[in-house]
Amino acid sequence: MARKEIETASVAEAYLALLADRGIEYLFANAGTDFAPIVEAYAKAAHTGLPAPKPLIATHENLAMSMAHGYAVASGKVPAVMVHVSVGTANALCGVFNAARANVPILFTAGRSPLTEEGLDGARDTYIHWAQEMFDQAGMLREMVKWDYELRNGTQLETVIDRALTLATSPPEGPVYLSLPREVLAEQLPGFAYESPARRVAASPPAPDEAAVAAAAEILARAQNPLIITADAGRDLAAVPALAEFAERFAVPVVEHRQRHLCLPSDHPCHLGYDPTPLLDSADAILVIDCDVPWTPSRKAPSANCKIVHIGVDPLFSRYPIRGFACDVAITGATRLVLPRLGMALAPLADPTEIGMRRQRLAQQHETQRAGWRKLGDEAKSLCPIHPAWVSACLAAARDPGSILVNEYTLLPEHCPSIRPGSFFGSSPAAGLGWGAGAALGVKLAKPDRQVVAVLGDGSYLFANPVAVHHAATVHRLPVLFVVVNNAMWGAVRRATLGMYPKGEAARSNRPPFIDLDELPAFEQVCAAAGGYGERVDDPAALPGAFERALHAVTVEKRQALLNVICRGP
Repeated sequence: MARKEIETASVAEAYLALLADRGIEYLFANAGTDFAPIVEAYAKAAHTGLPAPKPLIATHENLAMSMAHGYAVASGKVPAVMVHVSVGTANALCGVFNAARANVPILFTAGRSPLTEEGLDGARDTYIHWAQEMFDQAGMLREMVKWDYELRNGTQLETVIDRALTLATSPPEGPVYLSLPREVLAEQLPGFAYESPARRVAASPPAPDEAAVAAAAEILARAQNPLIITADAGRDLAAVPALAEFAERFAVPVVEHRQRHLCLPSDHPCHLGYDPTPLLDSADAILVIDCDVPWTPSRKAPSANCKIVHIGVDPLFSRYPIRGFACDVAITGATRLVLPRLGMALAPLADPTEIGMRRQRLAQQHETQRAGWRKLGDEAKSLCPIHPAWVSACLAAARDPGSILVNEYTLLPEHCPSIRPGSFFGSSPAAGLGWGAGAALGVKLAKPDRQVVAVLGDGSYLFANPVAVHHAATVHRLPVLFVVVNNAMWGAVRRATLGMYPKGEAARSNRPPFIDLDELPAFEQVCAAAGGYGERVDDPAALPGAFERALHAVTVEKRQALLNVICRGP
């Protein structure tokens, strides 16, 4: 144990130095009057050499959260975010919800309206300090975070920060919230001593119960048509080879359903696409691995005789108010730890002949599926308006093999496959719109040498606060390609309405309300106004050339680019 002492004058200075010591590289922020001690501390650090995270300005709170989210998933490190008191917290709620449901550890902080009206450094001196105070500022997001607290004084600083970081990074991971009153940050602190490295660490991932593993092995051994459905296994990079080895060894098909990470390389022989629906009828055992919604019961569910095993650090998704999927065995454990043990338990029980027959069936299914994808891709080439499959195929042809894709709904992975762990990030299951563009900037910050492409719908682009996004891309030198698949409508609203009322009035209407997005701005000009390259594409034949020009701007000219691709609706 080493005790470290530094010269400080305020709690704010000690706070920044402690964050830096604990590995926080960046503080994403949108400032307000509560930031005065933080601003002063950063200004002093510039000439005193006091360690501090690098400050990154984001001109909207949801952008700050989305950038931090992307940075966290791409780097594996915890970012810090700071926003302005109650109103800034409110603006960031969508991003907090996304991070919570996606299990992304973020130290989310906000100032707090000064507690005192006079008498202390940092006391109220601005009109808004009265109206912006709340009785319970953290109450608006308490359901979404793992922990919340308010810093009371400088004496407890080390304990509070270490508790925040260890809880954020203990499985299942997630955001935590810390409010920072201005008087506390301004409090005089002549010198600060703390332990370095920290003596408070995150809890280890849970290991599986052997009895549960044995029960799951018995189920799989009896199955002729087992199936694996996953969405998030690839959040842990070590789980990807574990899943690949298990699936190959026992010839079990894998579906990445509403994937948020690359869980299995698309060229793996057991990869059977992105929709489990066609396989549910024949499945007699299903491993649900790190997947909150493996199917939609009101539309299609497995047979009543199908045995279901759920695997994950929180296999029952205890933070979801209602989730009633059948579950014969639930194994609490990190996927990278569960699958090898499950493989050991299954090996002596599995029938090699059955595995061989299943392997042959799987190979045929795999080829038939890929042939269907190729056929659709060929048919989509000349369709006008442009088909989303053609957009995905053109991106697949143009992208760098080592690129990272950030998808907010509109990329079709079957036409733009990924094979490298950590090369694909999809929307949070909370589906709070406006995540993708900012997340792509965060990914680029974490992986500056990798090509980063964000694929967005027109609605998700609008929700991303585009002017703030393009400003951040320019000011922080983050050249990202944004591809807006623009069908000028709320496609999800249309699908939901037709799903409930397939023969209703809305289905017969040419223009049902709340769906069409008329007179959209020229998105490409918004990017160009920030110094980027922008191009509108409405001819399918022009799309390959447009990708070439846009990626040249990103990779050679080192500036952001946006393709506004006019597409057909769902």
